Amino acid sequence: MKLLFSILFLFLVGFSKAQTDSITLYYNQAFEQIKTLLEKEDSLSFKEAVFITENVFFNNELNEEAFNQAIQEKIDIAKLWLNNNHLMNYSFKDSTEFAKNGAIFKLMTDTIFLFKGTPISFPYQYDFDDFFGEQDWTKMFVSKLLATGKGNCHSMPMLYKILADEIGTNAYFSFAPNHLYIKQKSLKHGWYNTELTSSAFPIDAWIMASGYISRETIISGIYMDKLTEKQSISLCLIDLAHGYQRKSKKNNADFTLKCCDLALKYYPNYINALLLKSETLKRKFDSEENPNIKQHLFAQLENTYSTIVSLGYREIPKSVYFEWLSELANNKEKYQNKKLIGTFNNENSVK
Repeated sequence: MKLLFSILFLFLVGFSKAQTDSITLYYNQAFEQIKTLLEKEDSLSFKEAVFITENVFFNNELNEEAFNQAIQEKIDIAKLWLNNNHLMNYSFKDSTEFAKNGAIFKLMTDTIFLFKGTPISFPYQYDFDDFFGEQDWTKMFVSKLLATGKGNCHSMPMLYKILADEIGTNAYFSFAPNHLYIKQKSLKHGWYNTELTSSAFPIDAWIMASGYISRETIISGIYMDKLTEKQSISLCLIDLAHGYQRKSKKNNADFTLKCCDLALKYYPNYINALLLKSETLKRKFDSEENPNIKQHLFAQLENTYSTIVSLGYREIPKSVYFEWLSELANNKEKYQNKKLIGTFNNENSVK
């Protein structure tokens, strides 16, 4: 708990203000670190990419030992629960992996007791305040989720994937409009969705219920497709760019575009990277006075817009997004994958 306090301390008292030159240096170093991760053929570490991205926002003052220990504590509790709770009506050869998935879900969505009356872990809660991190970018952070117990549809699935990677099971990111969730697979149930904000296993009908997922967006792969490991790490590059924009305030276009282009190299239809690239190119185009450079920027901007349109993207209003997200919480029975309910027994203690 001492080490976890080191993470919490950053959110309670803030972090030191680095000079602009130092911020740029730190962010370029972080970019190179993530680039090196992406260039590996094996031993990819999504957890490392997340830490790099969040640490640089804190001017490299985030306690890595505390970050790793906080995650390890969660894994230890999940394993304890797993050892004392067993699958029900499941005898397939992937039962060990499927049970691990259940343990992570239990850890993140329910209270776990050492024995009756003695809780050792509490469920994470959805942070309804500034849930896109527009006012406070740390709202998107796994470290903030670990420190405060509150997160959103960005930090919650990211922590889930980190825990899955560390405990030795497969978890894949998938996108809906403005939303990130988890896809997993079992031999008995096939592919299924895990939604942390509502503690549910929603069917595909809920994901499509927003009205902003068309057949075209599914075919193009911007929504409801599972991401590879390198594509998952590419998400951190866009987080890195957003963090730098908030820290540097001005003259951040070149760094932002560098992050977008590298992310798109590994994830060509990453809609958030394409949107950020188009916004940045437009801003740079509007401020440029040299006609030759302006013409070059226009060509890039036109190509990026064309790609976005070809993928079938439509912007979803925030009010529609929030209504869609609330629909699952309020009508869980309607959208729940009933095949997954009752797979575990009802115990929630480790002993």
